[in-house]
Amino acid sequence: MNRAKILTWIPILLVQLVTAGSVQAAADAEAGKVLFDANCASCHGISGQGDGPIAAALTPGPRDFTVGDFQFDADEDGVPGGDADLILVIQNGAMKYGGSPFMAPVPTLTDPQLNDIVAHIRTMKGDEDEDLTAEEEATPITEAP
Repeated sequence: MNRAKILTWIPILLVQLVTAGSVQAAADAEAGKVLFDANCASCHGISGQGDGPIAAALTPGPRDFTVGDFQFDADEDGVPGGDADLILVIQNGAMKYGGSPFMAPVPTLTDPQLNDIVAHIRTMKGDEDEDLTAEEEATPITEAP
């Protein structure tokens, strides 16, 4: 291959390398909600607040995904709560990483399904701005005269 052809392929390969790591970009949060509701909501609740129908019977209680605080660094990259961490906990159960045995493994989900569930979980974290009351939201901010 001549030099001109090689130089033509370098930008294409770089784009592919950068986008290959973007799991969440390809994931479908709406499809993830369907899977979450079927596999996770009985404990974590439909809204992800850890308030599913059987949550009260579990000690410790299920994680509240609306807080966005994740405990496990399952992939051991030094940062807990990454997409890979969530996927590993879903696949293998939390007990494998020092968590509750009640968070059972779900090894039957495919990689795309796992990515979709993680994308849905990421949508559950509330914005700090959502903590405003209706009155605060309705009151416009004006400058003093």
